[in-house]
Amino acid sequence: MFQRYKKPQIAKATPVDAAPEAAPSKAAPKADGPAPAAMRKPDAAKVEAAPVPADKNLRRRERIEELKVEMHHRLLDNLNLSALEKAEAGALKSEIVAITSEELADMGVILGREDRDILNTELFDEVTGLGPLEPLLKDDSVNDILVNGPHNIYIERAGKLEKSPIRFKDERHLMRIIDKIVSAVGRRVDESNPYVDARLKDGSRFNAMVPPVAVDGSLVSIRKFKKEKLAVDDLVKFGAFTEEMATYLQAAVACRLNVIVSGGTGSGKTTTLNALSSFIGHAERVLTIEDTAELQLQQDHVGRMESRPPNVEGKGAVTQRDCLRNALRMRPDRIIVGETRGEEVIDMLQAMNTGHDGSMTTIHANNARDGISRLENMVAMAGIEMPLKAVRAQISSAVNLIVQASRLQDGSRRMVSVTEVTGMEGEVITLQEVFRYERLGLEPDGKIIGKFTASGIRSHYADRFRQWGYDLPSSIYEPSV
Repeated sequence: MFQRYKKPQIAKATPVDAAPEAAPSKAAPKADGPAPAAMRKPDAAKVEAAPVPADKNLRRRERIEELKVEMHHRLLDNLNLSALEKAEAGALKSEIVAITSEELADMGVILGREDRDILNTELFDEVTGLGPLEPLLKDDSVNDILVNGPHNIYIERAGKLEKSPIRFKDERHLMRIIDKIVSAVGRRVDESNPYVDARLKDGSRFNAMVPPVAVDGSLVSIRKFKKEKLAVDDLVKFGAFTEEMATYLQAAVACRLNVIVSGGTGSGKTTTLNALSSFIGHAERVLTIEDTAELQLQQDHVGRMESRPPNVEGKGAVTQRDCLRNALRMRPDRIIVGETRGEEVIDMLQAMNTGHDGSMTTIHANNARDGISRLENMVAMAGIEMPLKAVRAQISSAVNLIVQASRLQDGSRRMVSVTEVTGMEGEVITLQEVFRYERLGLEPDGKIIGKFTASGIRSHYADRFRQWGYDLPSSIYEPSV
């Protein structure tokens, strides 16, 4: 009935004395009465004798989960796993449906059509995908998936967190899915190495931490990779910033100002960086450096690099700083670092100061002034002994523009500030804000009321814009009424 992906029956060619071990398990219950323990679900009576939960849907869900665990083991016994890599999804799904029907009949379990469809779909996800996480990965409205142990899964939609009804059977089930993800990219996670950062097939960022470091069960975080590339027009339409700000940013990027996108976790830094990169000309050579590849540059001439953690022996690590140093020898016009968070800041600032104008990166900071302080702290963390004034002179010379992204309390993401670095006065780096987002109030449903406005200060780089052919009208710097 299901021969295409079924394991070859090697038992027929074995000696007679080995036959009882290789014989099908279906015959054992008929010969000895009770089924062996490996069956786990020998008869329907045990299910009926279980205490009835108050919620009928919960009982139904638990029954399907128990059947799914048992059927998954049986599928692994029946399917030829080596043949699954080249199997078509439709053919494999039909095979799983056939095996499931036969095994359910053998177990004496009767399911309704809806429950049978749910079971077949979830078994297909277990065999070919990431089990319970698969529906969430396919849901385009879900941005983040956060797993706090096997029974607590949260998702983010439109900037708001909500609990998902989806759950794992137990911690072993969750660990099996984690192992499946990390082994696919040649990494490992266990008690000796309890955390891992990886990338899924679709580019989504995956991070996991397992016991004993994770106290109440494994912790998993998945930042989903957007399939569509959000352009500047899309962000303007969504209200992330205004057309006047987009015009200014286009001139800033095209005129090769060094830009830092600052913000907190989930504030839209990478999305903003992707949008800004769309203003880079197709004739330029761009090199990107990331811990986990997330950038979606739209240029023709792009070289992508990704850092690598050490192997099992603790060797072979390739850091962002290693990639950045090597990138300087690869004749880049611009260098884009996905996120600067450590000692690579030294090489990044030097690249910005030595002929690689127009480079961009992101940092974690709450505002532009904090972003400057964070750069100073990262230089100090790199172990390089430099006077503070020299560090600040290096930063003020390298960085031209700081774009602050923020996720507001209603879940919306806004470009709340665009600030220029104008130089130094004494030992202090001078900044001037060109655009900002002003909050005006709160609607009854919790939505924030606000507006974007210019500060009224003419850009410090207006002459440079004009020399490059971007003569911006003075009206874009006028505050909105």
